Amino acid sequence: MGRQRQLGQLLAAVRRPPAVVLVEGEAGVGKSRLIREATIELGAERHQVLTGFCHPLREPFPYGPVVDALRKADLTGTPAFPPTAGALTPLLPDLADRLPPPPAQPADLPGRRFLLLQAVRSFLTALGPTTLVVEDLHWADEATRDLLLLLARDLPPRLSLVLTYRAEDLPPGGTVLGAAYRHPPGTGGAVIRLCPLAESEVQELASAALGPHATPALGTALHRRSEGLPLVAEEDLITLAEYSGTRGYGEAVERLQDADAPRGLREAVIERLGTLSPQADVLAAAAAVLATPAPEETLTALAGLDEEQGAGALIELLRASVLREAGQGAYVFRHALGQQVVYRNIPGPARRRLHLRAVEALRSRTPAPSVQIAHHTLAAGDRAGWLRCAQEAVDEAIAVRDGGTAATLLRRLLDTPELEGEGRSRAALTLAGIAASSVDFRTDARLLRRLIDDPRLPEAVRGEIRLGLGLGMLNENADPAGFDEVERAVGELEPHHPERAVRAMVALALKEAEGPAYTHAWLERAEGVVRDSANEVLKAAVRASRLTLMTCQGDAGVWESTERLPRRTQDRELLRQTGRALQNVADTAVYLGHDRRAAALAAEAGQVAGRVGSPILEFLSRGTLLRIDAFAGRWAGLEERLDALVDDYSTSVFAQAERALLAGTLATSRGRYARAAELFAEAVKAGAGLLVVGHELRAAAGLSAVHLARGEALRARQVAERAVATARHTGAWPRAAGLLSAAVEAVLACGDREDAERLAAEAGRGILGRDAPAAAADLEVVHGLLRREDEPDAAVRHFADAAGRWKEIGRPYERARACERQGDALLSTDPGAAAGPLTEAVALFTELGATADAGRCERVLRDLGVARRGPGRRGYGGGLSPREHEVAGLLAAGATNQGIAEALFLSPRTVENHVAKVLRKLGTDRKRVAAVYPGRTDVG
Repeated sequence: MGRQRQLGQLLAAVRRPPAVVLVEGEAGVGKSRLIREATIELGAERHQVLTGFCHPLREPFPYGPVVDALRKADLTGTPAFPPTAGALTPLLPDLADRLPPPPAQPADLPGRRFLLLQAVRSFLTALGPTTLVVEDLHWADEATRDLLLLLARDLPPRLSLVLTYRAEDLPPGGTVLGAAYRHPPGTGGAVIRLCPLAESEVQELASAALGPHATPALGTALHRRSEGLPLVAEEDLITLAEYSGTRGYGEAVERLQDADAPRGLREAVIERLGTLSPQADVLAAAAAVLATPAPEETLTALAGLDEEQGAGALIELLRASVLREAGQGAYVFRHALGQQVVYRNIPGPARRRLHLRAVEALRSRTPAPSVQIAHHTLAAGDRAGWLRCAQEAVDEAIAVRDGGTAATLLRRLLDTPELEGEGRSRAALTLAGIAASSVDFRTDARLLRRLIDDPRLPEAVRGEIRLGLGLGMLNENADPAGFDEVERAVGELEPHHPERAVRAMVALALKEAEGPAYTHAWLERAEGVVRDSANEVLKAAVRASRLTLMTCQGDAGVWESTERLPRRTQDRELLRQTGRALQNVADTAVYLGHDRRAAALAAEAGQVAGRVGSPILEFLSRGTLLRIDAFAGRWAGLEERLDALVDDYSTSVFAQAERALLAGTLATSRGRYARAAELFAEAVKAGAGLLVVGHELRAAAGLSAVHLARGEALRARQVAERAVATARHTGAWPRAAGLLSAAVEAVLACGDREDAERLAAEAGRGILGRDAPAAAADLEVVHGLLRREDEPDAAVRHFADAAGRWKEIGRPYERARACERQGDALLSTDPGAAAGPLTEAVALFTELGATADAGRCERVLRDLGVARRGPGRRGYGGGLSPREHEVAGLLAAGATNQGIAEALFLSPRTVENHVAKVLRKLGTDRKRVAAVYPGRTDVG
């Protein structure tokens, strides 16, 4: 009653998956009742609803609430699960016969989390239309919240996720899924905030329960007592019905009206217990102290009753709706508020004895529930014993890889002044390690800073925590301030644990923005520390950074050194460093123009990722291979593959920058300059936060070229010169292919030939003696641009040389652009010869789908009289001609007439004619083209 609007809102959202629904409300306001009502309706539609519960006292079990929900799945009619679902097999033993065998577990926490996420997604996808409900998320551990955060970012298409929580019980300033959560585009859902019922709604509730006996005066009294909480009103109505059954409604209503207004269930629960036997009363006290579902035997023993008395008392409490069956022979309070009322009503000495008895009873279980034992030990007043028990519980949680439960306990331990010395250091380092690998790093960064500021921790411990903070800032948020934390960590670690400081030194060696002298100094410092070390993994980490810097500078010696990397070792951590080295060299080699070598190394890195169980390494390998595909002209489905890459790691700045860069290139080639400018600007911003400068240089080159294409020479020069300054400072000339020609062309377009000459000479010196074929090819383009006006024959040779170099590298788009420049240079000296390279450019552009580039070259060929027509123009009747298809596609993308004219190199008048014909043939207007034309609808 009183929740029909919210029920309709909830059902409407989950019936249109994917959806994320958040149900917020204080205790007793009706969240669980709303979920139950929705479950009944969805069940009638053969829509599975899987519900898991978070508890304040939960024993270590990774992702417990989610696993509890999944094990309730009905697999009748479910097809075979994909192999990725096998990671759930150890967690769902009852379903093991239906699940694939479990894969090898990654050694690192992010890898295991990614594997589990993929398993949960594939499991839920196979179920069909499903709603996953997790109740009381305010009690969730960090691991469960991280898993739900990742799932919410990329829901299976037929899944709805419903989360209930109390806002007042979240951490101060916190949100239910953490600061990292943003509602994903394309995902439906709702935020439903349940407020207390109005007096009229309480009256409606009373009428449904009592019929004509529910007078307005009774409704007013109920609302005053319950303060609008349905749970309290329902309890009062149950009490009222029981009381009136023997004494009539008149006296009962008067009694209710005269009672003081309770805050919660105190009076209602105490009054109900007062009608029960003493045995039931003491059993209720035992259940309140335990606070978690417990079997009859445990409740009976804790209450000090014999078997017969315990059974009778339990039946009384169930019939009185004080307790309920929680499944698997366990019982718990019907409402959490009821448990709190009973617990607070137990006298202190009796409560302490019950907690001590609970410790004894729980220790007799196998395995002993360590978290509950720690809780009862503290509640009994034994703080020293609690410290020991809590540390044991942390160890148990870590052993079963339940970082969430461990983190909750560790926070409480560190808030305890009695925890000193080695125990405090160990707790702080363990908690820091869990926080550093969290999905919601922005929230956990606050915790790490608080730990660093703890004066009771030794300097070396603060250094390790600071290093975790700094690396997290760099890896998760691409925050350059992370380098400051990493550098401070070196000073705190090196005097005590020099080898531990090496991780910080290696990170600083990749701070390319500081220039080669800075990076090499840190790398040499790290090499000095590990030179005589027996730690082969640490040596391998330093070696991987050395190879990365060698590749960045175009050092040809990197290839021989890469061949010597250990590939057949059985040491997983050593092999992981080999994979890291292979991937770093591969990724940087693409910038140099060693595309084939890079593809082989990236593929090998992906294979190593599979062997060591590193999803992050596999993800980086995929990103590099996608970039190589783009350069090689394999554009079919590229945008979809890029979207999938970002979806898998939506927090990765690397993935976002890569998608923006490659999508910007595609948009430019199709004449969608406004969209291309947005994408390249996004990539410039993202690239500025990455460790190395390659993305930033490529993005600036693309943005500068777009400005030139739009006749904005000054803006093109400004963008290019900022990137040139970066290349100059970092010595990144070997990786500046594309930027060199874009910068020189922009400077020439501004009429400053001397600056263009100086820039070309500087770039030439920067790549002299370097193994950088892409930069060498681009430098040929630069020389061609400089000689195009005064020495066109020389320019033709440079452009032809550039085209040959790009062909050798395997980049058809750059080759086509060089051919076009070659043809343009020939127009002034030998127009007849220009047709050859221009025709080659058209063929390459057309094969790639670079429609704007192909159209530009075709127009020049038509002006030369090269384009041939057949004996008659083909008639298309009511169908669209090829040109009209191009126009329709641009209209569907939202392009204006001016945008179409720019993209297809047509006059505005011609575009008007084509648009009119397209709309007439499609039988629609401009606003509805996207709905009727089966083309893409991404706006250019």
